Amino acid sequence: MNLKVGKSNGRTYLSIVHGYRDKETGKVKMKTIKSLGYEDDLRKQYPNPIEHFRGLVEEMNIKEAKDNPPVSLTFARDERLRQGQDNRKNIGYAALSKFYHGLGLHTFFNNHSRSWKAEYNVNSIMRLLIFSRILNPASKMKTYEHKGMFFEKTDFSLIDVYRCLTKVITLKRDIILHLHKQMQSLYGRDDGIVYYDVTNFYFEIDEQDEMRKKGVCKEHRPDPIIQMGLLTDSTGIPITFDTFPGNTNDCETYVPIFREIRKNFGLGRIIVVADKGMNTGNNIAYCVLSGNGYVFSKSIRGGTEELKNYALEEKGYEAMEGGFKIKSRLYPRPIYVTDDKGQTKKVPIDEKQVLFYSPDYDKRAKADRAAVVAKARDLVGNPSKYKQATCYGAAKYVKNLVFDKKTGEILTAKHKPVFDQEKLLEEEKYDGYYAIVTSEWKETDQKILDIYRGLWQIEEAFRVCKGDLEARPVYLSRLERIDAHFLVCFIALVIARLLARFLDGQFSVGKIAESLGRASGSHLHENWYLFDYADEVTTAISELMGIDLGKKFMSLGDIRHLIGDTKKNSPLLA
Repeated sequence: MNLKVGKSNGRTYLSIVHGYRDKETGKVKMKTIKSLGYEDDLRKQYPNPIEHFRGLVEEMNIKEAKDNPPVSLTFARDERLRQGQDNRKNIGYAALSKFYHGLGLHTFFNNHSRSWKAEYNVNSIMRLLIFSRILNPASKMKTYEHKGMFFEKTDFSLIDVYRCLTKVITLKRDIILHLHKQMQSLYGRDDGIVYYDVTNFYFEIDEQDEMRKKGVCKEHRPDPIIQMGLLTDSTGIPITFDTFPGNTNDCETYVPIFREIRKNFGLGRIIVVADKGMNTGNNIAYCVLSGNGYVFSKSIRGGTEELKNYALEEKGYEAMEGGFKIKSRLYPRPIYVTDDKGQTKKVPIDEKQVLFYSPDYDKRAKADRAAVVAKARDLVGNPSKYKQATCYGAAKYVKNLVFDKKTGEILTAKHKPVFDQEKLLEEEKYDGYYAIVTSEWKETDQKILDIYRGLWQIEEAFRVCKGDLEARPVYLSRLERIDAHFLVCFIALVIARLLARFLDGQFSVGKIAESLGRASGSHLHENWYLFDYADEVTTAISELMGIDLGKKFMSLGDIRHLIGDTKKNSPLLA
């Protein structure tokens, strides 16, 4: 550092600067460390400001040299790499470690695994699996092969990893409940409104088993699937999950999930938000009898004629900005409930129906349908191009469609396919119209709409799970280990969403994972590492979490100290 004596507005101005060489231009540039002020003003406090601050800069340079002494490393020009040597290490996982330990997961795994008398460290394996699932998702074998990327002890075998999965899944309920209680105590979890949805994961296997069964696949594949029900709080942080056989209807997953919640989670009255797939008599009855409320969507296109007419009738709508309009009514609705003996009973209930129309949703519906309609028209004109297996979606817009039972080919000798224009026009009538049904009849229409719109949080959670965390393919065959894999994904999702929330929602989970994965360095010599990546995510983590990921050179001791600080069980409070 140097004292800069310059001119400003004809007066002598003093500042402390640091000189450096610009790596792009090669020229020396100056960075102002501290602006001191005009010399004539400073003379009121110091008889000789220039001499005074030169002495101060010299003291600062001596202190900096003492606090940060230069390091000299000696290299042998002919030194060669050793096979299997882990020279590349990641440091970005320190941010994940802070939440992992803040949530007390290390204590949980250490305490609950003592009775197993395992030769491996359960906490070390789970830490590897969870951090890798976020930063570098891969099969368990690949994850094990890359275990050296972290500054952690990994004195366990690949067989130990598989054995650990088999044991850990026995603690599934305890782990989920532990995370929930931690979220309540540390972050004041807002669970007055919860969101529920179901997705599934396909498996490219030939034979079905007790869990992997053929059902309605979200990706429209013929492979066996496993169903997953996921519940999140109002901020999108997962509360619990469970898996079901692939042939389980979405609506049938609802009661088991919420029976578990009611029994163990100690929640007060909750409002459950879900799409129309959960809108059944049994689910509504269970919800209401449990003392809870619901906000479900309801299909207008698949509803009664009375509901369709009410939706299209202009009377009662409140016009809002941009062509949006909304109205509501209290309406008696018969629901059909199955009792313990399997008998179905008709039960009348009163619920609020909120209907709205959105021009944007109208355009989106037509855009989403366009490809299917185009395919249907092409099918009519060129039926020989298609078979029953390739007509998915388009067939409903085609009349006189007959397939050969053996080959699946379209038969045209007696019946020529005709585009169903009436079907298309009937569907287009309801584009942009949506209905929401709710037990919360005292709430305003806008409040109900705002509550329902929060459903994107769980849709985003599924997107992160399938996309960023690459929950499939699973690469496991034993069912208990498959379930353990989804448990690892669940914990990883909790940590990733918590980190994203702590960073004020500035970055997506995918962006955070990419940045932390690239925050890595290479071993130089004598326990020194050179780190070569920083961006806005690592900078935000350094500033908001106090985990310094911005140092270019770090000794192994400094790294261990940084990682050690994340394990002190001091949670970050958002």
